[in-house]
Amino acid sequence: MDKDLLIRNLRNIPDFPIPGIQFKDVSTLFKNPECLRQMSEEISRIYRDKSITKVVGIESRGFVMGAIVADRLGAGFVMCRKPGKLPGESRRQTYGKEYGEDAIEIHTDALNPDDIVLIQDDLLATGGSAKAAIDLVRSFGVKKIYCNFIIELRIEGLKGREFIGDSAEISTLLTIDE
Repeated sequence: MDKDLLIRNLRNIPDFPIPGIQFKDVSTLFKNPECLRQMSEEISRIYRDKSITKVVGIESRGFVMGAIVADRLGAGFVMCRKPGKLPGESRRQTYGKEYGEDAIEIHTDALNPDDIVLIQDDLLATGGSAKAAIDLVRSFGVKKIYCNFIIELRIEGLKGREFIGDSAEISTLLTIDE
């Protein structure tokens, strides 16, 4: 995987969603076919021999890579959505973010104790949404949980990996130290 290609195609948006946040916009990686191909191949390579049965994509950017990787791994895909977006009965987990509080939900019939799960998202910063997803997935009694992020931010005050701890095995495609 060409990390320089990904870095060159990553868009930074200052002061989004609030002043002081330097947003890393991965949509520019998704629209570039070579970036998309390389990312999906690399994530699939990392998890090819892990017996993944379900990939859980965190809304919304986790849906893109999550669905592609699930297809490549021969696994099912599960949406982890914001409250009120799933039509069926769901489980909810709340979490704090650097600029407020939020929650995520998964359908109650989405996972089972036999599943080996890969949680996919775009960015690891504080770890709030990822840890909430891990806790939510763990509530189904699954066998094992892995997490992949396109980007891990290692900026002062953002300690996502430490916040998650050993609750899941983590991999990232890019690490950004700014």
